[in-house]
Formats: sequence, structure tokens, C-alpha cells
Amino acid sequence: MIDGTAGVSGRRDADEALLDNPQALAEADPGGMLRHTASAGAQVRESAALAAEANLAVLADDGRPRAVVIAGIGTAGRTGDVLATVAGPRCPVPIIGHRSAGVPGWVGAADVVIAVSASGRSPEALGAAEAAHRRGARLVAVGAPDSQLQSIAEQARAPFIPVPRRAPARASLWALTVPVLLAARSLGLVKVNEADLAETAARLDADADRCRSAAESFVNPAKSLALGLAGSIPIVWGSSPLATVAARRFGDTLSANARYPVVTGALGEAGRGRVGLLDGVFGGLAEGERDIFADSAEDDGEGTRLRLVLLRDGGLNAEDDTDEPLAVEERRADAVQTLAERRGVRCDVVTAEGGSALERLASLIAVPDFASIYLALAHGLDPMAVPAITEMKELSNQ
Repeated sequence: MIDGTAGVSGRRDADEALLDNPQALAEADPGGMLRHTASAGAQVRESAALAAEANLAVLADDGRPRAVVIAGIGTAGRTGDVLATVAGPRCPVPIIGHRSAGVPGWVGAADVVIAVSASGRSPEALGAAEAAHRRGARLVAVGAPDSQLQSIAEQARAPFIPVPRRAPARASLWALTVPVLLAARSLGLVKVNEADLAETAARLDADADRCRSAAESFVNPAKSLALGLAGSIPIVWGSSPLATVAARRFGDTLSANARYPVVTGALGEAGRGRVGLLDGVFGGLAEGERDIFADSAEDDGEGTRLRLVLLRDGGLNAEDDTDEPLAVEERRADAVQTLAERRGVRCDVVTAEGGSALERLASLIAVPDFASIYLALAHGLDPMAVPAITEMKELSNQ
């Protein structure tokens, strides 16, 4: 273990052996981030039950809205991305994520604002809820019970879905997402039924079992992914809009949990420029100069290279008029894998499984979520406590 500036401690090089020592993993994870992440399936079930108790039916009384604004930041903001991709391109109204305080200037009585905050006190969600109430927009609030956000919702006589705060926001994605989806269902914007939720929860449970700390690296997909990423600069690309949401989520968790710099985005966008990273000084140029007989431990950080993670959807296009969009996505993904192979850039592939869009999304998020935590633990970092976040809040609030 080494100590850096500002009291930051950890290992520059990953300790691979630690990942196959369940007792050492538990000691290195005092906040229980592995346990919180394993609760994803339970989060789906609990949030669905809590949403059912809220009076979401009133949202439909005024008919279809002109637009839906999802107000929140960080993981709360990602719920808007999930809603937009599950609703799909045929959604009859625009779904707009808003990651700053207040609401867009055009929001009014014809619109719906869904304010999301795990703590129930983020300035972005509170400002949006207050602005929506002032402007006469329909409001839905999702957050911690007995919070400021609940108070605003009660003043506005708006539905509030309580999400018990049992974990950091980044480990509560599903607890926050399900109420947003069910609110949108009440508005007639998404087709998410109870079977979809049950299958998604079951998928998350199954992946949590595969990624459990007692499962050794050679059979644990999250540990294998973490070890592959160790010491690299990760690039995470999604082959479809749904997979791109999962890619950006992986970027969030790699940054916050493992403190790794990461490039994320859509594969289609990558083909307009970012795919050139494979040719660069951390890609093909670095691999071309690599001595295959050199001891990687002797690189001392000089040999940092790209590691590509490709999230492939290959999902259902039942509502499309043709399978061409899926075929284009598949050909593009195949092409990028070939490019990486030709340049010696290692590539990991996570492929979606499941019948519904929500279940496929869950299958692309679960293993990477665990991988980000295992990568943090391998470097001696506590994935729960992020000193820089705490310090930034303190400095910003002075």
C-alpha cells in the first residue's frame, strides 16, 4: 500500500490474488459496496411495490403531456437515459434529461417533471420540483422518505415515491429507475409490465450470484473483466442506444468506484472520430512497440495501454419495420472488434440477454457494476468512500 497526496492511499498495481480471497475482499470493502450492488434485483421488487402504493394514476387525468423532463444529477440523471431508451424512438413525446437546477424555460402546465434524488436533497432535484410547482407542471418526485423533496411534493400535492436510502446513489440505480419507468407507464409512454420487472429482477439476481465474491476469477465474469482492465485506459462503447446507456453507466462506476479515467459513448459516434484512439499512442503505436517478453511489472506505468470494452445489444427489433438497423449495429460492432484485433488492442465483449429492453439493459449493467468494485478493491481503494467527492462538496459549500 502507498499513500499519495491529500491522504489518498491504495496500490498503483492491482493485487490479483486479493480478488480470490473472499475474507480479504470483505475486509477491503467495509462499506459493503459488493453487498449493495448485489441487492439490485431486490431494489427492482421493492421500488415496484412502493410505486404501486403511490397514486400515479392521477398523472393520466390530464392526458398525454407535451414533454417529460427527468431532473436529477449523477445516477439520478441516468434514470432519464434509461427511460428514453426503454421508451424507444417511437415514444410519442420527447423525454429530456435535465442535470442542472430549475427546469428548461419552456416547461409549463402541459409538461411533466420527474424530480429524482437518492438523498432527497440534491439542489438539482429540489430546484426542479419547486420550479415545476410554480409553473403548474405535473410533478412526480422520487427520493428518500422524510426528505426535502418529499416536502415539496406534498406541498404541490404531487405523487411521491419513497426510496429508502440504504446505499450510495451510484449503487441505487434500480431503486431510482423503476419508479421513473412506472410513472412514465402511467402516462402511456412505455410498455413495462410486471413480467418485465420480474424477469429483470431475476436477471440481476442471477448475475449477482455469478459475480459473488466467493466465485473465483476464472468463473466470475466481473473479476475477469476487472483484471483485464487493470492498469489500462478503458474505452467502453455501446453498439445500440440501449447498450450506450450501459456503456455510460460503466464509465460512471469506473470513475467513482475504481478512480479510472474512461472514454465512453456510442459505437456509431466512435466511427466518426474516436475510433482513431485505436491508432494512437496508447493503442496501436504502444502495442507495436511492446516487447512480448518484457515483464509487465517492470513497465512502472510507462506501458499504459487502451483496453476496449464493447457492449453489444443484438436485441429485439420487434417494432421496427426492418431488421436493417440491427444488422448495421452488428456489422459495426464486428468491424470495431476486427480493428482492435489488428492493432493488438485487447477487447472484452459483454452481450445483452433477455426478452425485454429492460432485462437486456440489466444484463449489460450488472457485470460491469461488479467489475468496477473489484477493480477498486484490487487497487486497495475503498469503493464506498471517495475522498475527492467529499472534499469537493466541502470546498464548494464554503
